[in-house]
Amino acid sequence: MSEYPTLNFADVSVGDTLPEQDIDITSGLVVSGALATRDYEPVHHDKSVAQAAGLPDVFMNILTSQALMTRFATDWSGPEAVVKSLDIKLGAPNVPGMVMKVTGQVTAKDGDSGVIDIAVTGENNIWGMHMAGTVQLALPQGA
Repeated sequence: MSEYPTLNFADVSVGDTLPEQDIDITSGLVVSGALATRDYEPVHHDKSVAQAAGLPDVFMNILTSQALMTRFATDWSGPEAVVKSLDIKLGAPNVPGMVMKVTGQVTAKDGDSGVIDIAVTGENNIWGMHMAGTVQLALPQGA
């Protein structure tokens, strides 16, 4: 048995709420996320370029937001869950100094496929909604 068990499909119900997670938005997170995803746009790692674009500092790229949304769902579900799809809409930018609160709720279950839908929202403490979307996960069925 894994030290980090995976949720079983039968143990999840529509309406289940995932534990909230606060993520500190730091320069290191923004820059390393951009570089890890090979996003070399200067607005993600050069403060002066981001300021010239009208923002106070570098800002998070969409691939980092997608990763944080996916990780939020899979940290809850466990290591044997399989990500089937991700649908994300971006809102306000995340810049260093903010805190993003991530919340989620199970919104659908498909008993034939073992797939659940989780609605996920990430709101920062200054400008509001940063990301909203759905993560689809396949969970193990059976004991």
